[in-house]
Amino acid sequence: MSAIGTSHARIDGVDKVRGTAPYAYEHVSDAVYLWPITATIARGRVATMDSATARATEGVLLVLTPENAPRLADTSDGDLTILQSPEVAYRGQLIGAVVADTPETAREAAGSVTVTYEQSDHDTEFRVDHPDSYRPEQVNGGFEPTSQDGDPDAVLADLAPDAARVDQWYSTPEEHNNPMEPHTVVARWEPEPGVLTLHDSTQSTQGVVSTLAPILGLEPHQMRVLAPHVGGGFGSKGSPHSHDVLAALAAFELPGRAIKFAVTRQHMFAYVGHRAPTRSHLHLAADADGRITALVHEAHTHSAHAKEFAEQAAVTSRSMYSAANRRTDHHVVPLDVPVPFWMRAPGEAPGMFAGEVAMDELAHALDLDPIELRLRNEPPEDPETGKPWSSRQLVECLRVGAERFGWDRRHRQPGAHRDGHHLVGLGVAASTYPHMVNPGNTASIRFSGGRYSVRIAATDIGTGAWTTLLLIAADALGVSTDVVDIEIGDSSLPSATVAGGSSGTSSWGSAIVTTAHQFRARFGDEPPEDAELSADAADNPDLEKVTAASFGAHFVEVRVDADTGEIRIPRMLGVFSIGRAINPRTVRSQLIGGMTFGISMALHEESVRDHRFGHIVTQDLAEYHIPVHADIVDVDALWLDDPDEYATPMGSRGAGEIGIVGSAAAVVNAIHNATGVRVRDLPVHLDDLLDALT
Repeated sequence: MSAIGTSHARIDGVDKVRGTAPYAYEHVSDAVYLWPITATIARGRVATMDSATARATEGVLLVLTPENAPRLADTSDGDLTILQSPEVAYRGQLIGAVVADTPETAREAAGSVTVTYEQSDHDTEFRVDHPDSYRPEQVNGGFEPTSQDGDPDAVLADLAPDAARVDQWYSTPEEHNNPMEPHTVVARWEPEPGVLTLHDSTQSTQGVVSTLAPILGLEPHQMRVLAPHVGGGFGSKGSPHSHDVLAALAAFELPGRAIKFAVTRQHMFAYVGHRAPTRSHLHLAADADGRITALVHEAHTHSAHAKEFAEQAAVTSRSMYSAANRRTDHHVVPLDVPVPFWMRAPGEAPGMFAGEVAMDELAHALDLDPIELRLRNEPPEDPETGKPWSSRQLVECLRVGAERFGWDRRHRQPGAHRDGHHLVGLGVAASTYPHMVNPGNTASIRFSGGRYSVRIAATDIGTGAWTTLLLIAADALGVSTDVVDIEIGDSSLPSATVAGGSSGTSSWGSAIVTTAHQFRARFGDEPPEDAELSADAADNPDLEKVTAASFGAHFVEVRVDADTGEIRIPRMLGVFSIGRAINPRTVRSQLIGGMTFGISMALHEESVRDHRFGHIVTQDLAEYHIPVHADIVDVDALWLDDPDEYATPMGSRGAGEIGIVGSAAAVVNAIHNATGVRVRDLPVHLDDLLDALT
């Protein structure tokens, strides 16, 4: 049997097309509805909340305020501690709620609540020279904030006359996740037997339990979270946010009633996380042959007073290219803003935008082809750890992509290629994303009625996990997919970690393979009726001996209208090294999805915060722009056939986030090749290109 590697239609596809696949809000018919009350100041405290009109409104069942809300058992998490005091940490913070028999009634009644404040001075403006900037103890992912090899400062201070240097700042703006399905939760508290059930749009059902149970004063067995179908998350649903807590508090006050709370598109820009803005200072030097002699990457970003979150934007610069002298550093500025959180490839996406544009600038300074510069600085082993690579095929990605894309037709001189009234350019950038396998995954297999039931609390966030796990299970059991049933999306199932960090398939699949092998060893090829076995994912000590990561190369053609500055992308190609592809159909979708994020990052996405009042003003999809079909004609992704036997028993690595990393840099590098204008601050605006227009 060999199901892995075959193009398999999504097993949940028919239900999704028919509209019969239930998402969080579509569960439970006998529900009541919650509308939140949010703070309209950026810092201070609630002085009074007059809710008399709301309470007297027909159909209103509950008005929650900081004065009457149930007390939380643990208030150490500033992002999740709501309605416990009158303090306001940011504009948009949840400070109350109305629950009514219809959503319209709840919204109208919430609007009638009059709130007065004791307002304090606030600060929401991120800047590198902020007096409160500090170096965190750790950055996202558990990385140390600093690293150093050799003495880059000494090298940079004493460069040879024929050396090339790049010393520039690069920035990415604040951005917000906008999955098609906003954050949604339906909460019901049953006093007997004392169980809180959440139908939640989440990337980790058991992560919701482990995070919220202590906060709510519950034991883990007193919570059940279900998420069979999720309409996208892109990181923001990787952990519960304050809306989950608010729904739970309301459920405690209305036992037996199902509380429905769908976060509005506008509120998606408030309390469910965002990508913090970044500024990166890159200082590179190379000798006349193009070998990097010094590399410094200093990354700055904002955090929140309510809770620290530090984007790891400089981490990829520790190992991407050879450099005997290297330093990376991170600083954060705490502000009166909502708490930042994961957004597809946190750290890697903004960090490698800066790094890969800087590499393009270095190639230009050397008058060297940008692919050749990368080839000359290919590290034979991981520069950070000294470990061998499990499989690093970046050179092959660059070479295959260059041939497929027609890189030899690129004009070396920026602005030299004109087609009618369009300036045409080609750009390239490399990408990497770490391979992660999270501990704590368990699968269960049961044989009954000639069928195998495979159970694990994994979550399909629209990426195809239902189908991918089916293929893995069928191959591991040595049977056809027709006799295997998959059960996921329920915290009561055997343990599974988050669908995030491109770790889901690797982590869950490893547990399924281990369980299948043990099942066969115990019960043979003809198991008895009701044979069942559970097992944890086997240890993989060989993985500790190597550095495992995915790599890729992005190629972009841009056409810039010489009269208007409008940018179009007729072609984009990504070539990736991701190990074995479990399901080529969904892998390609994942990679193209990431590349689309890169186009969006380069040309569109930008959250604009009004620092006078502390809120985001671009808070809907009419003003927060994302790509449409007119922005690109042809986007394609392919991958090398390079199974990584170190990485997982399936030979696969993650593919969910590698597609976005570097892709925005490839767009910007193509714009430079077309126009001669170097854009270092995202997104690209038309007026950035004025100097190139005729």
